[in-house]
Amino acid sequence: MNKIMKTITMIFFVSLMMLPASCFAKSVPMVPASFSDLADQARPAVVNIRTVKNISGGGRVFNHFFGQPFGGNDMFREFMEPFLRQQNPRQNYEQNSLGSGFIVSKDGYIVTNNHVIEGADAISVKLYDDKEYDAEVVGRDPKTDLALIKIDADDLIPLKLGNSSELKVGTWVVAIGSPFGLEQTVTAGIVSAKGRILGSGPYDDFIQTDASINPGNSGGPLLNLDGEVVGINTAIIKSGQGIGFAIPSDLAKGIVDQLKDSGEVTRGWMGVAIQDITPELAEYYNIKKTEGVLVGMVYKDHPADKAGIKAGDIITKINDLPVKSSRELSASIAGHGVGENVTVTFIREGKVKTASVILAKRSESEPGAIYDETGFDDFGMKLAPLDDNIAGQFGYRMRVSGLVVTELEPDGKAAQSGIRVGDLLKEVNHRAVENIEQYAALMKQIDKGERVQLLFRRGNSSFIAIRLVK
Repeated sequence: MNKIMKTITMIFFVSLMMLPASCFAKSVPMVPASFSDLADQARPAVVNIRTVKNISGGGRVFNHFFGQPFGGNDMFREFMEPFLRQQNPRQNYEQNSLGSGFIVSKDGYIVTNNHVIEGADAISVKLYDDKEYDAEVVGRDPKTDLALIKIDADDLIPLKLGNSSELKVGTWVVAIGSPFGLEQTVTAGIVSAKGRILGSGPYDDFIQTDASINPGNSGGPLLNLDGEVVGINTAIIKSGQGIGFAIPSDLAKGIVDQLKDSGEVTRGWMGVAIQDITPELAEYYNIKKTEGVLVGMVYKDHPADKAGIKAGDIITKINDLPVKSSRELSASIAGHGVGENVTVTFIREGKVKTASVILAKRSESEPGAIYDETGFDDFGMKLAPLDDNIAGQFGYRMRVSGLVVTELEPDGKAAQSGIRVGDLLKEVNHRAVENIEQYAALMKQIDKGERVQLLFRRGNSSFIAIRLVK
């Protein structure tokens, strides 16, 4: 028996030795030997940003994403302010906030988050060697929460923006910033996920990491092991320890360039309201996959209308690149410049067609201006006029007038108020609504912060009234 076992063991080991090297997994170091060289290289480019906002009559200014993750850290003030305001509600206050940023050019351009500097009356930047400078805002882009500021300095050490598309889940990253005002703090972790959507805007595409990110890290760099910026640290979940989010560098590159050149960001606009393809819509339109984007509405005289695209078309590609969701389509179009010509591939009545669309800049005076690039309005609703297809989908009779809610943002005001997909908007502040143009005209008459009364029909029998704040 022992001889048999020895023989089997010998054959097993000989067989292993004869296998090619490719059959064996490569040895993967679980933790880099040290992050010190990377930290030494990057620290001179990371800055601490302090802002001052003059508040009349008090009031916390912003709660970014999930409860002011990157606001000030003056706990005494946060505790005492409500009592002070009760004593003197008209007293003016100075609100101090902290954030981070990083240098992208030798002559003083610095990238940070928009929410770090938005509304600031004064901005100061402190470098790693304790030198301080006043900063001016070059440009802001609230939709991506990016901003570019500048200090009057030369021969600075910049960081290079890397390629976030090459970043893989599970790879090591390093965050540097000023959490809780503790300057030049270095933390490390891995990329936990990519493409996270937090409901903060139409271009959500966050990198999720478990590298420690805390209040004050906002605007600081997320670095790969080559010392390149692959993300801009932006958000945390208040109740989720060890979960942080960063804006991908690939998204930031074009934004930063535009802000530097013109101080603002202009994005291509096709002039369509769009929505994702659900299994039910795929069955209704007789398409095999739920990939692609349904055109819910085409704005008259806008680029898509001029190119011949119609409501009910299903867009599958932009310049031969597949689009699987409305968010992908919006990001793709926004990545092209105004005046650029793009080829749109779409399905109409089962046939594949193409159209050449010359993108334009959306005017705030147009009806489409009530929507963001994904087709959502101020309340987080997508609305569409009642045509044969939509009436059939939601069970309405064609003689009924109004605008149908075709999609809701999960964290939007409409969804939180109880509005449902399929509800039919009939009135705004007791005035009838039959088309998008009427809705746009009524919304323009309402100032931000005002209350709006909306009357919906649910099904063919019941009505619901909703009150929202614009």
